[in-house]
Amino acid sequence: MTLSNPQRGIVLTLLLIVMAATRANHFAVIPDASWAVFFIGGFYLRSWTRWAFPVLMGLAVAVDYFVITAQGISFWQHYCVSPGYWFLLPAYFSLWMGGAWLQRHSDGIRWRTLGLTATSLFVAVVLCQLFSQGGFYWLSDSVANPTFAGWAKNYNDWLWPFMQTTAIYVGIAAVLHVVVAQSAAVLRALPSADLPSNKRR
Repeated sequence: MTLSNPQRGIVLTLLLIVMAATRANHFAVIPDASWAVFFIGGFYLRSWTRWAFPVLMGLAVAVDYFVITAQGISFWQHYCVSPGYWFLLPAYFSLWMGGAWLQRHSDGIRWRTLGLTATSLFVAVVLCQLFSQGGFYWLSDSVANPTFAGWAKNYNDWLWPFMQTTAIYVGIAAVLHVVVAQSAAVLRALPSADLPSNKRR
């Protein structure tokens, strides 16, 4: 399904809204969709990477700044904002590139595409966790005595919850993708179905 620029603009707007609403944790029952947003963005907005990725990245930092300072805490003094915080850049870009890779290699709504989606999502989340968790663990003052064993345990403890949350959001997006694509195909077929009757007139 090839998107026009206005359609890409709609997708980008929706992704911005979803990330702003969930990353700010306004509703505790709704988990943060940021990881899925970057993966989905890479899939639909690959041709806009030069500016769409920085826009989403800027929003992520802006939301973090708002949430932290709203608590009366200096952004730079919050325990999450260590030198490792800047590893979110390669972390989220890993997700973006996972979605972009999937877009280049998918060939429509097929079982093969489902397998490619699962594979690319798994690899992207593993890399994202490697950068984000690794940067925090090794560079943050919050970890008093970092060890390889401690890092490995912390990595595995957090990988699967993040994997599950991201997969749920990407799964929802995939279902919507199929519904929209199939609906568009039906609408495109309608004029050709009416063609014989038009000729008889």
